[in-house]
Amino acid sequence: MSLLMLEDVAAGYGDTDVVTGVNLQVGDREIVAVAGTNGAGKSTVVKAVMGLTPRLSGSVVFDGHELTRIPIEKRVSLGLSYVPQVQNTFAALTVLENLQVVERVANRSQRIKDMFDLFPALADRRRTAAGDLSGGERQQLAFARALMSSPRLSVLDEPSAALSPALTAQVFEQVRRCPEAGAAVLIVEQRARQAIEFSNRGYVMDSGRIVLTDTSANLLSNDRMAQLYLGQH
Repeated sequence: MSLLMLEDVAAGYGDTDVVTGVNLQVGDREIVAVAGTNGAGKSTVVKAVMGLTPRLSGSVVFDGHELTRIPIEKRVSLGLSYVPQVQNTFAALTVLENLQVVERVANRSQRIKDMFDLFPALADRRRTAAGDLSGGERQQLAFARALMSSPRLSVLDEPSAALSPALTAQVFEQVRRCPEAGAAVLIVEQRARQAIEFSNRGYVMDSGRIVLTDTSANLLSNDRMAQLYLGQH
């Protein structure tokens, strides 16, 4: 049984559906990437999972729960976490305070220690305001906050946005390690080829629909699809 399953999902804003007929699955401790051109509807899919689109139809089931019937604020308690593309930390709070404010955390002190072990760069900057961190450090802090509640699934929306190639590599390495912390990952990413390389499976979107799904190895070896949607090596 899949941890997350979307069936015939349509979602959008105002009177317009941005995505239609989306079917997608994520297994336990699996990394799944959603790729596609700009405007394909990738971010709308993950926002639909989190209940952040005003228009939504179809079925979104997480760990046996139909999310379309569950208020947004209660989804975290089911084992979901979300890292948005922007405004994903509290800039005025220190690294430590950003972790301390996460609700519904058992054994908070131990979880904070676990996050500093997983993200050692943050341990050295625990007294630094999040707004004074580098872009890569802020993304690491966003991941750490998302993992504080020991989620079953972390949903990541464009985690490499506005980062240099070097910082992107650092961030992707942290994403790759999320299953070590017990979390599956659904990642939407503009650097599609790099994301698919460390994922188990991938979905390719175009014009609001999924046009291909396969294992990462098969997607990367599909020369036509790679050229159209994944970019060059």
